[in-house]
Amino acid sequence: MSSVLFDTPGPRAKRRNILYTAGFLVVLAAVVWFVYSALDEKGQLAWSLWKPFFTSAEAYTTYIWPGLENTLEAAALAMVIALPLGAVLGIARLSDHTWVRATAAVVVEFFRAIPVLVLMIFGLALFAQYTGVSSDDRPFYAVVTGLVLYNASVLAEIVRSGILSLPKGQSEAAQAIGLRKGQMMRLVLLPQSVTVMLPAIVSQLVVIVKDTALGGAVLTFPELLASANTMSGYYGNIIASLTVVAVIYVVINFSLTSFAHWLEGRLRRGKKSTGAVLGVQDVADVAGTAATGADPAGGPAGAGDIVGTKK
Repeated sequence: MSSVLFDTPGPRAKRRNILYTAGFLVVLAAVVWFVYSALDEKGQLAWSLWKPFFTSAEAYTTYIWPGLENTLEAAALAMVIALPLGAVLGIARLSDHTWVRATAAVVVEFFRAIPVLVLMIFGLALFAQYTGVSSDDRPFYAVVTGLVLYNASVLAEIVRSGILSLPKGQSEAAQAIGLRKGQMMRLVLLPQSVTVMLPAIVSQLVVIVKDTALGGAVLTFPELLASANTMSGYYGNIIASLTVVAVIYVVINFSLTSFAHWLEGRLRRGKKSTGAVLGVQDVADVAGTAATGADPAGGPAGAGDIVGTKK
């Protein structure tokens, strides 16, 4: 049976696909063997180098967990601040007021154009010159500040694009039932655009987690990667230490992505139409026009027999 995107492959195409798959597996096996041989030749696969991670909890309690804790703390705080700030900036860029729209555009484009590492360095200098934050805490604050400024700007564009991607009929329908701009954004556009924006938002959250490593590399922030460097110096196993840390990053980011896919599916299922039919009084209640004294029965004939809603 043919798909919307491509036709079902015939016998010759199936044979070619099998050959391509077999060739790819052979190349992959050759690459894996080459890497394994190179590491083994350099003695990087010796059990003594990997032993600290399998026979004792010292490496985890002394190095990995403190670094991971700092990474997650900085990333979580940056996410909590950047998400609502990005949403506000994204909505502001759609404002009907020119001064609001222009101000938000300048802020977003300015911070989106500056590398996040530069923002972190500026943040460290500002905290050192103009605040009483201790030297031990400055790297943490600088990392969070840089992550928030950069990622809030990126998230603002994601929010704006997600709202603009909705069919124009959604806005027209909201206006037709008397919703104001704020109500239309809160009740109609934002809830529907969440599923559109979710993959891009999660991708940006993954970027936040990974970018905390910049603070460890430049600002002496004791995050996960910086802890791995200290640990490898103690045990003399740089490859093993970086491999363990890489696996931890993969698990964290894969968990974020998997949760996002689950949440997206749940939101899509929750938005399926129930087939319920609202009367004009129900529409007035949603629009908030019932309290204004407007007579919903005075609308056009048949107005009470419309709007199959999604719940």
